[in-house]
Amino acid sequence: MHILIIILASVFIVSIISLIGVLFLAMKESLLNRILLILIATAAGALIGVSFLDLLPEAMDKGTSSDIFSYVLLGIVSFFILERFIFWHHCHDGKCEVHTFTYLNLMGDGVHNFIDGATIAATFLTSIPLGTATTLAIIFHEIPQEIGDFGILVYGGFSKIKALSYNFLSALAAFIGAVAIYFFSPYIGDSIAFLLAFAAGGFIYIASADLMPELKKEIKFERSITQLAFLLIGIFLIWIIIRTFE
Repeated sequence: MHILIIILASVFIVSIISLIGVLFLAMKESLLNRILLILIATAAGALIGVSFLDLLPEAMDKGTSSDIFSYVLLGIVSFFILERFIFWHHCHDGKCEVHTFTYLNLMGDGVHNFIDGATIAATFLTSIPLGTATTLAIIFHEIPQEIGDFGILVYGGFSKIKALSYNFLSALAAFIGAVAIYFFSPYIGDSIAFLLAFAAGGFIYIASADLMPELKKEIKFERSITQLAFLLIGIFLIWIIIRTFE
């Protein structure tokens, strides 16, 4: 029961980030854009770090190496399908059908958040250091994503309050994923290795296909160096957390 409380508390912290849009309502667009790029760089580093330094090593300890790489590949392909056809991320080129996209975005985010909750539960059931690092990586990823999602919903016709409310409701799917994994973990056995590797594949995809391409759009040398610094900070932060709690 103690570990369940930790899991639910972690999921709650991740879910409450869906309301972060309220903090940026009065912020100038130029300032928000600068902060967003820093968050994206840190998120990319954290996702890469938790994938290669924690999720994959833990998955290989719990399963055969040949299976693990197949699961990683499945995670990458699955996340691509979700992004491409369900539109679970915000639209980068602005050419999507806005009103339809708002609801598809919420649906896709619900799936994404379910996986986040399941991943948090699975990693905490493996070890508290791994669960802590994974939660932190998800938090870093959720901040820029939720800011983008808030903008999509408002642009699609939602009021600011409705956008915040719907974003939060979508985030609650993480609790379903976390509780499902916690109570059914005795019956899934080696499937924990699958989930860890699958999540790593998804995180690798998000970092490499979504976040890092955004950073490559920066053409100014000074800002590029800043982004690189925060990318490395994200990786280092994950490394420190794991080494501290081992």
